[in-house]
Amino acid sequence: MAGERTTEEEIKVLDVKINQLKREYEQYFLGTRPREPVQLAGEVRKLTAMLSNNPIQNTGLKFKFSSTVSRYQAFNRQWQDTLRKIEQGTYERHQFKAHLHQAERSPAPPVPSGGRACDGDLYSAYVEARKACGQGVADLSPAKLKAVLKKQERSLHERFGSDADIRLRVVVENGRAKLKASCAGS
Repeated sequence: MAGERTTEEEIKVLDVKINQLKREYEQYFLGTRPREPVQLAGEVRKLTAMLSNNPIQNTGLKFKFSSTVSRYQAFNRQWQDTLRKIEQGTYERHQFKAHLHQAERSPAPPVPSGGRACDGDLYSAYVEARKACGQGVADLSPAKLKAVLKKQERSLHERFGSDADIRLRVVVENGRAKLKASCAGS
């Protein structure tokens, strides 16, 4: 041991390294860290094995060490489970990101409004797009959507002309579902 640390100091170092490892795994799973923290994980395993091989006489230190190791083992099981899910392609965060990227690459097909403020196909497409993007749909109803579009109808007719055949379509931009208006000729 460098500088001959006491067993109590070694247990404190182990606890600090476990907390650091926990943070680094969280960053890795969130995608902010490019690689799995294998070096630090190896240091924690090595320190745990070294302390396990040394008999601890102090009951308080023995309890502190065993609870620290138990906490590490629980974290390690969780990390290994998450890594397995990532390898199998079933990790929820990655699936959500993949669906989000897919929705951004291929927006929903245009749904014509037929000159009406809102119809069932437009509403369903909008609801599905919002769900795919993780946006809430609990407070959305066909009547509410129709009312919002009715309010904007005047500005749409000013923009495209009062006799224009205005078409509404659902698109996904920056991870959010939106309605876009266009004139049938454009």
